[in-house]
Order: sequence, then C-alpha cells, then structure tokens
Amino acid sequence: MKIILNNKIEFLDAEEVSFTELLALKNYTFKMLVTKLNNQLVKKEYRDTTFIKNGDDVSVMHLVSGG
Repeated sequence: MKIILNNKIEFLDAEEVSFTELLALKNYTFKMLVTKLNNQLVKKEYRDTTFIKNGDDVSVMHLVSGG
C-alpha cells in the first residue's frame, strides 16, 4: 500500500492498517501526538478503529508546549 505520511510517500506491506499499528510501525513513541487522516483529526480514542488505506494522506505531529 502507498500512503503519504507527513508529506512523504511511504510504502507498507499491508492493504490497511489502524492508526495505532502505523504509529508502532514507524516508532512514534511520544505521548502527545496529533493525528490526522485525509486532513480530518483522529482523536486518540479512535486510533484503534481508524484504518489507513492505499492513497490516504496521513499526518502525525508532536504536540509541544512551552513558554
């Protein structure tokens, strides 16, 4: 499957993966992440049931705060 992950083309050996599986595959371990699928926000509680398919546009951003 071919997806766009953070504006880069990525190839995965699956027909679809959940957001949780993708985060594990790509070693995203930071606790505060903002995730989007095709420009729609995916809340943390829906990552297990939200599936990424061929051609999807995925964004994973670290949420950082400071002052």
